Amino acid sequence: MTQEEKACLRKRKIRIAEVVRLTQAEIVLLLEVSPMRAKEIHSFATLQQLPSIGIRFVEDLHFMGIYCLEELRGKNPVALLDQYERMKGAWYDPCLEDQFRLIVYFANGGALTKQWWDFTDARKAFRIKNGYPLDRPKIGAHTL
Repeated sequence: MTQEEKACLRKRKIRIAEVVRLTQAEIVLLLEVSPMRAKEIHSFATLQQLPSIGIRFVEDLHFMGIYCLEELRGKNPVALLDQYERMKGAWYDPCLEDQFRLIVYFANGGALTKQWWDFTDARKAFRIKNGYPLDRPKIGAHTL
C-alpha cells in the first residue's frame, strides 16, 4: 500500500490487518481508489495471509493477471511457471516453481500447514524426469 493509502486507513481508524475483511467495493470508497487498485489491495491482503506467500510473489501473480486463489484452482503449477518465464523473457530460480506448486495446492483446498520447501522434492523429481520446455528463455533473471 502507498503511504497515502495507509494514511487514509489510519484516518478512518482501520488497521492494515483489517483490510482483508473489507470488500473491494468498500476499499474503493474508503481509500478513494480505482476498482482495479482495490482489487490489488484486497489481493495483497488476502494472499499474504497464506504461509510462505510474500509481497513479491503476489506481485508476480498480479503480473500474470491472477488476484485470488479461486483463479488458481485446478491450474497446473508447472505450466504457470513456464508461462511466467515466457512472459518475463527470462528463467527464474527453481524455488519459484515451488511457490507456484504451493499456492495451487492451497487453491485446491490443501492444508495451510505447508511451506514452499515442502514441494522441492516433487519439483526436483518432476524436472529430472521431464526437464524444462525447449522454448524456455535462455537468459537468467539474475543477469537482468
